[in-house]
Amino acid sequence: MNNNNNSSIIKLVAVGIGAAVFFILGRFLSIPTGVPNTSIETTYPFLALMSVIYGPVAGLLIGLIGHAIKDLLTYGLWWSWVLSSGVTGFGYGLISKRLNIHSGEFTKKDMITFNIGQVITNVLAWGIIAPLLDILIYSEPANKVFVQGFVSAAINSIAVGVLGTLLITAYTKTRTKSGSLTKE
Repeated sequence: MNNNNNSSIIKLVAVGIGAAVFFILGRFLSIPTGVPNTSIETTYPFLALMSVIYGPVAGLLIGLIGHAIKDLLTYGLWWSWVLSSGVTGFGYGLISKRLNIHSGEFTKKDMITFNIGQVITNVLAWGIIAPLLDILIYSEPANKVFVQGFVSAAINSIAVGVLGTLLITAYTKTRTKSGSLTKE
C-alpha cells in the first residue's frame, strides 16, 4: 500500500471520528447565549484542530456531517447552518497551509495568522453565509438571522481563539520539531 492510500485512509477515519466528536460536543457541551438558537459551542475549537491537522476537505466533511447528525438527532436539519459548519471547517483547513504544525512549530506569529484566519472564516460563515441561506431557504427575517449570525461569529471566534489555540498548541507539542534530532 502506498503512502497516498495510507493518508487517504487516515483522513477518512479522522472524518468519521471527527464528525462523531463534533456531534457529541454539539449535543452535550453547548451553552445557550440568550440569543434564540445560538449557543457557545465547543465544537468549533475541535473542528479547528481537526481541520488544521487533516486539511480543508476533512474539515469541510467533519463540519457538514457532524452538524447534520447533531441537527437530525435534536431539532431537525437546518441546512443553512449545516452548510456553514462545512464552510467553517474548510476555512480553518485553508489556514493550515500557512502553518507548520506537523513539524512541531506553532509560534506567536503562527497563532496570530491562525486567529486572523479563523475570525475571517467565522465572520464569512456565520455573519454572512448562514444568514443569507436562512433568508433564501427558510424565508427567515433578515434582522433576526443577521443578529444570530454575528453573535455566532463573535462567540465562535472567541472560543476558537482561546480553546482552538490551546488545542493546536498542545498538538504541536506532541510533534518532533524539525531539525531537533541529531545522529550520534
